Amino acid sequence: MPEAPIHRSGFVAVVGRPNVGKSTLLNAFLGQKVAGVSPWPQTTRRRQMGILTLAAAQILFLDTPGWHTPKDNLGKAMVRASAETIAEADAVLFLADLTELVAGEDRELAAWLRKNKPNAPVILALNKADAVAVEVRESRAEEYGALIPDSVRCVISARQGTGLPELLEAVVARLPEGPILYPEEEITDLSEREITAELIRESALRNLRAEVPHGVAVRVDQYRERGEEGAYIEATLFVERESHKAIVIGKGGTMLKRIGTDARRKIEEMSGRKLYLDLRVKVLPGWRNREDALRRLGYITKEK
Repeated sequence: MPEAPIHRSGFVAVVGRPNVGKSTLLNAFLGQKVAGVSPWPQTTRRRQMGILTLAAAQILFLDTPGWHTPKDNLGKAMVRASAETIAEADAVLFLADLTELVAGEDRELAAWLRKNKPNAPVILALNKADAVAVEVRESRAEEYGALIPDSVRCVISARQGTGLPELLEAVVARLPEGPILYPEEEITDLSEREITAELIRESALRNLRAEVPHGVAVRVDQYRERGEEGAYIEATLFVERESHKAIVIGKGGTMLKRIGTDARRKIEEMSGRKLYLDLRVKVLPGWRNREDALRRLGYITKEK
């Protein structure tokens, strides 16, 4: 009798410093938006899982917050979430940005992996290859490769899709043999409510740009189905200062309306139905350094 084909499955931690394209890569693999993407660092604040089911493998991608030197309790929670996710993974997908020189965060993350996950297979994905000249790409690939000498290197463009089939093949080859762990139709462990909150925050980041720092958090307060009318969503944007609240609302409510329109379009694309989105803005002073606020907003879910 012919041998049964090998099936592989496992958890892959997608890691790297902020803004290297982790969420863009996850969305590209899944063919659907489950992770917020913006040109600003720290778009991802908590672990998000994307489930990719293939004929011979099921890959559970764990998108992590960017590895950085924390400046507040929110930053500490984000780095802790990254470390906890890496610790649980079967393999590590280390994403690097070819448009930038090797940074301190890259070296720190590589050192952490050598110390805490010395036997884990590491795939080094060198992203944004479309944005650099060939000679720059080659020299930086060598520099990043020196951080993790035993890693497998793949040069890619997550935005354009270049090199993704080869990267996927490299990831699958390094997973353990195992069965399907999640139903084939599932693509994430996040609820629609959680994805909605992330898409609203992404819209806020994109529209506010540098006017308001990353002191914006989103809580979905209501998510009600209304039959043929679609869904009714009520959400609160939290900021740290009254001056930030004024900026988020904008003159005559124009900025908040712009954020809501942008977010509603993305949520409708994600959910496949019409909805009514009601946004409000509240001040929660210093929430990024308040553990009670971080717990309430879901950024701390475990005891230290």
